[in-house]
Amino acid sequence: MLLVVPATQYQPSDYLPILAQLGFALAFVAFAMVVSHLVGPKRKSVVKDSSFECGIESVGNARTPISVKYFLTAILFVLFDVEVIFMYPWAVNFRQLGTEGFVQMIVFLALLMAGFVYVIKKGILKWTGTNA
Repeated sequence: MLLVVPATQYQPSDYLPILAQLGFALAFVAFAMVVSHLVGPKRKSVVKDSSFECGIESVGNARTPISVKYFLTAILFVLFDVEVIFMYPWAVNFRQLGTEGFVQMIVFLALLMAGFVYVIKKGILKWTGTNA
């Protein structure tokens, strides 16, 4: 018994269950939103309608300048975090990759560490003082 139909024999009616499930999901979301709007309480007050963020009352201009150090640190975190993600598939397939895979990972790590040393020498991770 074949469980998989070859791609050339698919008919548009084969996608009907997927479309039905998608339709039911969208209908449920719409139904839940409409019912919660109709049944839910509608009490308005100054306190409920005011802006509130993390327990701190909103005061002042939201467009205050933010230090570039914050963004540099965030970008570097994402950069090095994504680089580490590439190591997981390598570790899973370590034995199948053999010596060539090991050498490629050593080169990858050497380039990664060179970038990290550059960042440290440049002083980007220091929060006080200026960058060189």
